[in-house]
Amino acid sequence: MEYYAHTREDGERQTVKAHLIGVSKLAEDFSVDLLKPLAKKASLYHDIGKYALNFQKRLDDDKVKFSHASCGAIEYKTLADKNDCFAPLMEYCIAGHHTGLMDGGTVADNSDSPTLNGTLKRADEYTGDSDYSAYASEIEFATLTQEEITPPLNELLSTKDPTERIERYAFFTKYVFSCLTDADFLDTEIFCNKNVERGMSGDFEKALSILNERMKNMRSETKLQQARSSIQKQAIDHCTKDSHISVLDMPTGSGKTLCSLKIALEKAVESGKKHIIYVIPYTSIIEQTAKDFEEMFRDVLPVLQHHSNYSYDGNTEEEKKTAEKLKRTCENWDAPLIITTSVQFFQSIYHYKGSALRKFHNLRDSVIVFDEIHLIPTELLRPCLKAVGYITKYLNSEALFLSATMPDYSKLFDKFLPDVNYNKLVTDRTNFKYFKKCEYKDMGKTTLETIAENASRCKNALIVVNTKKTAAELYSLVQGEKYHLSANMTPAHRSRVIEVVRNKLENGEHITVVSTSLVEAGVDLDFNTVFRQLSGLDSILQAGGRCNREGKDDKGYVYVFDIDETYRKGSDLAMRINKTKGLLEKYQDITSYDCIKEYYDGIFDFNQSRIAENSIAKYNEQSNSFDRQGLMSPYSIPFRSYAMQFEYISADTISIVIDDPDDQTCHELVETLRNGDMSVRRALQKYSVSVYMNVFKDLYSQGVLKDHGTGIFILENQSYYNNETGLDTQAAMQDYFI
Repeated sequence: MEYYAHTREDGERQTVKAHLIGVSKLAEDFSVDLLKPLAKKASLYHDIGKYALNFQKRLDDDKVKFSHASCGAIEYKTLADKNDCFAPLMEYCIAGHHTGLMDGGTVADNSDSPTLNGTLKRADEYTGDSDYSAYASEIEFATLTQEEITPPLNELLSTKDPTERIERYAFFTKYVFSCLTDADFLDTEIFCNKNVERGMSGDFEKALSILNERMKNMRSETKLQQARSSIQKQAIDHCTKDSHISVLDMPTGSGKTLCSLKIALEKAVESGKKHIIYVIPYTSIIEQTAKDFEEMFRDVLPVLQHHSNYSYDGNTEEEKKTAEKLKRTCENWDAPLIITTSVQFFQSIYHYKGSALRKFHNLRDSVIVFDEIHLIPTELLRPCLKAVGYITKYLNSEALFLSATMPDYSKLFDKFLPDVNYNKLVTDRTNFKYFKKCEYKDMGKTTLETIAENASRCKNALIVVNTKKTAAELYSLVQGEKYHLSANMTPAHRSRVIEVVRNKLENGEHITVVSTSLVEAGVDLDFNTVFRQLSGLDSILQAGGRCNREGKDDKGYVYVFDIDETYRKGSDLAMRINKTKGLLEKYQDITSYDCIKEYYDGIFDFNQSRIAENSIAKYNEQSNSFDRQGLMSPYSIPFRSYAMQFEYISADTISIVIDDPDDQTCHELVETLRNGDMSVRRALQKYSVSVYMNVFKDLYSQGVLKDHGTGIFILENQSYYNNETGLDTQAAMQDYFI
């Protein structure tokens, strides 16, 4: 009897044997040497359940119910040697290759439990027409040999810390799972859709030549330009090959992006790397960075953008074909130059679904550049730094950390990444003084009325506050020509306002902009004067980066002010504000290395226990907290539960689509959605506003939101959206932070 895995639209069928062999070869190719045997064998056995007669019947009648994914895991458990410490890894990957990595659970779980322990107790369900043992006539089931187990086992045993061992085990599991799931998808796609195009290619050497030519032609006449060249040269000269992580601490305006790109390209060319990946916190920075790279490299090194604001659309057939190719390439990052968000990067690594983890194996042989690295959420420092450490240690990759306000990560590196080498690329900060184009002044406690009045007397001014409510209140007090920026406005609306503001500033017009913190990174605006409400030091310095940015004035001024505003006791912002108050009193120059170091050291010390506890090895899925008692075994790793609580950004918000009648593209997309077509969902993200759940519920109760059966809500009453300040959230019961 012939056993089949897939049926093509033309009726042609792929045998199970051909599929298993194809997937195992791809997975083996994807994997690093250390884990090749695991990736190959997990893939070879992942679909042996398809040898059951019930699965064969299901190919012709989808009413026949049969779950095949568990079979390979059950078989591996049955045949594995008791000393095979990677049997759980193989079983997690095989059992979850469709639904995602599951929690390990406990030995007390019964066969109805959705855990690995429960799944492995379902052998009795596979009898009669569900018996899959016919696989043995075509596939030789061989569990891992001691020779194959020893290298990764040695990596586990090289640490005496049981928590570290489980973290490494979890990393190995997700990596093998990534190789399997991507290989499974691609082999199926190759058979079912022979003409599908995916993947991108580029030439790192030619791109480096283009960049070198551009940097060579940059002026180096003024003291500032010479300082910029000197700092960049220092960084490039110090970038050694044997460093897992390189730290690039350069002031705003010194050319961090180009410098990092040169370093990344040189490493890629010298070491034969396959990918350069830029990980950036804000979509606004991504879009500008991608635009700069595309204009510079064009077809020599195409850019793959993977973030929420990027829409894969096209008007002509050729454009639509290209858009589909880009969309498919985003699935597994099969491209030389990728730009993505911090959220996408880290939540992919800590996800449990195959769709998210498919790209994980393509982090191998990469140079990964983390821009604004200081913005990693404090409570996620351990898992994020661990991930970078493992990627650089085990996947033949290198990382580059970028920031103008770089924390001193050395203690955290030593604690969480003891086997990883790191290197500071800029040690001589003498030339940093040339980039101090503004002076910081502490105004102390004042009122919004005073700030509005002071701003009106400036040539132009940016006022940055902590909350959307304060921004709206202050905006109403400002006189003269003014503009507002906050997350109550759609990204498309904000982009239009930013472009108007940029042109006004370039023309030397007298304007005032009131904004929340979203203006502090990735928004290339240059003001003579900046007012910043008291916040964390990093936020104040980021706001200062919008002051006299181009050095057109002899000196710009950043005024730090405090107002009567209360924050939740013990909150992260309250702690940062208190720390910054002390630094404003202690340091005359708050941009100094010592001041910045003391600020971050204080934050890390204050959150020491929160940072240390965030480990999958300490997570208790029953209590949804990091209070697990005793040692965790490989059979009890809570992959799914940990992934579901891992939030790089808060997820307790919901997006509302704003119909803009004056924007034809927006209006047409909204009308398409109203007609029930959800294909426009991604394109509508730039016309959406995210609100907290209680704001959403209040607006919904007022009858101003409708989803037209799509689950995507549209604001139907346009009077709730102001052309200057965006969504009217008066229904909100409390203040919210950006």
